[in-house]
Amino acid sequence: MESTRLSGEEVLARSNLFSESGEKQIIPRGAVNMMTVEGPIEYALDGVAQTQVNPRIELDFARTLRAILRQDPDVIMIGEIRDLETAQIAVQASLTGHLVLATLHTNDAASAITRLADMGVEPYLLASSLLGVLAQRLVRTLCPACRAPARPTEGEGRLLEAMGLPAAQAVFHANGCDACNGTGYNGRTGIYELLKIDDTLRRLIHDGAGELALRDAALRAGMQRLRADGARFIAEGRTSLAELARVTRDS
Repeated sequence: MESTRLSGEEVLARSNLFSESGEKQIIPRGAVNMMTVEGPIEYALDGVAQTQVNPRIELDFARTLRAILRQDPDVIMIGEIRDLETAQIAVQASLTGHLVLATLHTNDAASAITRLADMGVEPYLLASSLLGVLAQRLVRTLCPACRAPARPTEGEGRLLEAMGLPAAQAVFHANGCDACNGTGYNGRTGIYELLKIDDTLRRLIHDGAGELALRDAALRAGMQRLRADGARFIAEGRTSLAELARVTRDS
């Protein structure tokens, strides 16, 4: 019987996950069989088969992942890759046509590649299976009720220029009010760093290149660092320069 499985690239193409349009893109739930392995399940998702790990009965990420692979999923979401066994199963699943989405604790997008290699995943397998890495962090947003613009100091001006903004760009501060319980902040928003795997990066991964070489190649290909992405919120007055510098201090 001819297989009707969608490859990872075909699922991405149908969903336009890496579209350049700037619009929010999603994978349509009704079009593909989507399954997750989570620990714990935090949100119930309609149209998605979700499984929660349970270490007390030895139902870990690796064992659960093996079980759901027998149910012919098109898209698999792994709550977290914590060990080599889970990483190897995820890579093998992607090589056999599944679109695998997973989380990993690293400082930025490029270091996710070296993290998987350090776990023991062979570089040639990573080069063949990896499509992209999205790093994200959360910054607190200023309270709209009490925020106010101010002229940047000399030091703030240098930091603004390093982010690609004018040195005289107004920076916003908030002293706190009843609306924000005196904190000056109300809510959070995300800043992102998207590393797309092109032929150059694929060769570097295959050859076991280090983190710096991978990051430099990604930047030459147009990747934007976390701090550079957050600069748009400085210009809009949605967060403070101090908050963005705090969250991205290691960038």
